[in-house]
Amino acid sequence: MTLRSISANSPVRRAHWHALGLSEEDLLKPKIAVVNTSSELAVCFAHLDGVAKVVKEAVREAGGVPFEVRTTAVSDFITGAASSGSYILGGRDLIPHDIEAQVEAAMLDGMICLTSCDKTPPGHLMAAMRLNIPTLLVIGGYQSSGKIDGDHVDIEDLFNGGVQEQLGVELKHSVDAMTKQAVRGPGVCAGMATANTMHCVVEALGMCIAGSAPVRANSEKMFDYARKAGNRIVDMVHEDLTPRQIMTDGAFRNAAAMVLAVSGSINAIKHLQATASEGGMDTDLYAIWEEMGHKVPTLSAVRPNGEVRIEQFEDAGGARAMLKQLESVLDTSVTVASGKTMGEDLADAEIGDAEVIRPLERPISPGPSIAILKGSLAPESAVVKLGIRDGSRPESFTGRARVFESTSDAMEAIEAGKLQKGDVLVLRGQGLKGGPAMGGGASFILFAIDAAGLAKDTAFVTDGQLSGLCLKGLTVAEVAPEGAVGGPIGKVRDGDTIEIDVAQRRIDVMVAQEEMAKREAVGTDFPVPATGWLGMYRDNVGSMASGAVLIDTKRR
Repeated sequence: MTLRSISANSPVRRAHWHALGLSEEDLLKPKIAVVNTSSELAVCFAHLDGVAKVVKEAVREAGGVPFEVRTTAVSDFITGAASSGSYILGGRDLIPHDIEAQVEAAMLDGMICLTSCDKTPPGHLMAAMRLNIPTLLVIGGYQSSGKIDGDHVDIEDLFNGGVQEQLGVELKHSVDAMTKQAVRGPGVCAGMATANTMHCVVEALGMCIAGSAPVRANSEKMFDYARKAGNRIVDMVHEDLTPRQIMTDGAFRNAAAMVLAVSGSINAIKHLQATASEGGMDTDLYAIWEEMGHKVPTLSAVRPNGEVRIEQFEDAGGARAMLKQLESVLDTSVTVASGKTMGEDLADAEIGDAEVIRPLERPISPGPSIAILKGSLAPESAVVKLGIRDGSRPESFTGRARVFESTSDAMEAIEAGKLQKGDVLVLRGQGLKGGPAMGGGASFILFAIDAAGLAKDTAFVTDGQLSGLCLKGLTVAEVAPEGAVGGPIGKVRDGDTIEIDVAQRRIDVMVAQEEMAKREAVGTDFPVPATGWLGMYRDNVGSMASGAVLIDTKRR
């Protein structure tokens, strides 16, 4: 086959590569981008230089030429510090632009993306769809955590403890002690939060070496799969096996099944929709979610859903074992990174512990673990995470609205005891444009409601997003259209009655249509300033239905 990089071998290009030590023979080989999100800012990415070295060696062994390039690295807890966290989701969409400007611009033949914290897996998947050159993702793994007096402590405990301390709750272990133990090495947050959810999604989509996720960061297993990926990508280039051949409608259904079965992060929905949008697909992830939600119960209870630790999930077979348990409801005809069908790839998959990863006929909880709601408060969509449906969290609620325009105002009300049983706390101005990029810290409100002992007696509704660590009470997030673009949530007033009914997939504000039509939406003046990249994001971001991609990046 004719390689893209060979057809672009102008004299000046060859001169540059000769100066880098490439031989004439090298110039005829597949050129592979090793996309490295290494960063000294965050422990999530701190180990990736070592992974890149292993991948590059494997690419050379397989007959390719690796080129390491660096891109944006978004870590929620570090790069979420400024602008109320707006750079968290906003940074996701920098990644495919960054990759395009290097990998596509250089007309390389394939790429391997070293993927880690929450926004790098979707950013890499979006870039793969956009460029549509042979691509594999290498899973960077999850961090180790510590113990205090024999009690396990990880980032979820610290996040929760920090909010509880602010509200005056007496803690078993101090926040200072937990800070020193919660993170004990490189990699992403332990637990089935957004990062590990997305790592499992990558495997369900067929975009990594089978068996890659989840994995302990810097383990021999992680490096072994990095080597396999470096070897495999060269063959994928020769086979011309591209992302759009792998990430089909069937693959997205398989990914939805994975998220539902592990009760993963609700953020996966918009990330999958964004990936489909980048490929120019008409796939409706919200419709897929409803379809698969009727088929897929919860089969594993990794924290924050239950007490299973991510290490136990990995040891039980991880994402591959979960796919094996789900086999009867999957599209096993889809092609995966090996070049085989998923059914062929799963033929020798094993389940190491059928209590940790249960079969369909013996679930932990009925599905769906995540549901899509619509109604007069959310005409387009809203998302509710149900988790383990054991009756401990309400699934219907009718209450009076208590409306807030900022996280700080809502926190002050909770601290002052102004949130009462029967209230529906409405936090708006947190959406794609209002946030912008869903910044604003809605997750803190959820933990604060729980710390105040009100999780079972109130509901929380927001047009913002939630951390994958969040699973408290009845919470409806990502209400669309958002308040900042005139959505009904922007017209809700204190005292309005809000009804939530998960069984009916409804969320409604019980105000006459005529009255709602007269009201002006609050927050359409964008109270949070956004300049530079965030300003460009606010001006160009599409709707939740697009997965929040920037309008001009959609490939139609």
